[in-house]
Amino acid sequence: MRLPSFSSADRLKSIEKMKTQTFDLAIVGGGINGAGVARDAASRGLKVALIEANDFASGTSSRSSKLVHGGIRYLENLEFGLVFEALRERQLLFEIAPHLVHPLRFVLPVYKGGRVPAWQLGLGLWIYDALSMFDAPELHQHFANVEVESNWPVLNRKNLSGVFTYYDAYMDDDRLVIETLRSARALGAELASYVKATSAETSSDKLSGVKCKDQISGDDFVLRAKHFVSTVGPWTDDLGSLLVSGWKKKLRPSKGVHLTFSKSRFAISDAIVMAAENRIVFAIPRHEMVILGTTDTDYGGKIGEVRAEKEDVEYLLQVANQYFPGASLSKSDIIGCYAGVRPLVDDGSENEGKTSREHSIWTDPCGLTFVAGGKYTTYRAMAEETVDHVLDVMDLKTRFGLSKTKAPLNPVVTPELFERAKMELQSFPMLAERHGLEANDIVTQAREQFRGWGLNDEEWIWCAEALHAIRNTMCMNLTDFFFRRTPLVLSKAGHGLNLATQVAKVFAQELGWSPTRVTDEINALQNHLAREMAAVI
Repeated sequence: MRLPSFSSADRLKSIEKMKTQTFDLAIVGGGINGAGVARDAASRGLKVALIEANDFASGTSSRSSKLVHGGIRYLENLEFGLVFEALRERQLLFEIAPHLVHPLRFVLPVYKGGRVPAWQLGLGLWIYDALSMFDAPELHQHFANVEVESNWPVLNRKNLSGVFTYYDAYMDDDRLVIETLRSARALGAELASYVKATSAETSSDKLSGVKCKDQISGDDFVLRAKHFVSTVGPWTDDLGSLLVSGWKKKLRPSKGVHLTFSKSRFAISDAIVMAAENRIVFAIPRHEMVILGTTDTDYGGKIGEVRAEKEDVEYLLQVANQYFPGASLSKSDIIGCYAGVRPLVDDGSENEGKTSREHSIWTDPCGLTFVAGGKYTTYRAMAEETVDHVLDVMDLKTRFGLSKTKAPLNPVVTPELFERAKMELQSFPMLAERHGLEANDIVTQAREQFRGWGLNDEEWIWCAEALHAIRNTMCMNLTDFFFRRTPLVLSKAGHGLNLATQVAKVFAQELGWSPTRVTDEINALQNHLAREMAAVI
């Protein structure tokens, strides 16, 4: 079985249905929560539509720490339920998305005079193991100071008394959104990016429709449904004030900034946990790069304009150099940076770092359900809870069955088939690692499409990725591809711009772009890069 196509043509077909049909459930917001709700609702047989104002995952869902984890620091806030749920979902994500979620060992250094004593950290890690039901790639371990130098020579040894290790995971956050949406599409959901909600249409004080604008064609239409769900994350207050009379602010947005480095410059093989003031900063190695972050500060600006600032960069470099003095990292070593806004629900905490990461689900009397807060790791469980809540509100619990979202996101990427793909596709290891057995289709289509193009190996791989992205991820432009379908921008010196001309040629062939459009797309990509990377240029 293969997932159906998910392209610009499918976008147009979905919009036509949105113009003429009434849905059981309409979702505004195409990040991870929206994708999860769409998949869950469609898996139960509801007629589902989802719109996203920009590209899928273009907000917080592509700007995370890219970790799937229980949240060991939440134990300090005694949020045991949140950690237990996250660890349960972490294990499930290993099963349903093995090409997107990968185990990773974490190292927690212990320094004399540290804020948390070693015995307390050890106790916390025993609790962490227990909350995972002792179901992890490995249980935690303790290494004495004499063992650290041979295993982690890069760590600052001054006042070091030892380290603990434990396991969590890293992920491709933006691609997890896309794969969840593809699964929702296969279950019958109608999905469209670049469709913006502009106002409400009401009947008897109930929301009967959401007025929308197709951002590409400029067409206006009304999306009608029996019930609506907001999954717009940090834009919750903006959408609430647009659609709900007398809206009162709900969120306490928090800004998180990350930096990226070449693995050759920042040589670590395990994730390192660094305690900084009342925050945790991670150094996270991946196949392509090392990610350093995150910050956690209140944010009061426009959500869509969040950027890394000079002081964010300086802070993260200071923390890193404190833990890795031999690395002597500087601004010139940074490949890329990104900033996002966490949609935390305001619980009245004095310190933003203490604001709970628990999610909230509530329904306004007008018939609009909101989902806000929560952790990326628990998106599937949050979606299931949201749809349960909606069915209760609609009094339809007995009509529709239970969630069926514990199945693999992609039927050709189960854990067993994923390992088979890595064996069978040794000539294309990156494609196998990113797509499992679906890489067979990607290679076959690319060989046919690019015959005679004269591409070098690097160009061929990324053009193959572009062809797949256009046909199967509703990738609409060059910026979407470089920022949210690949790791190019954050992992390569030059951000992959050397590939832009050949990749744009794929888009031109598939989407009928003129030479002028190709030039405009490359310029738009360069301009977007300049804005996003301003703090590290």
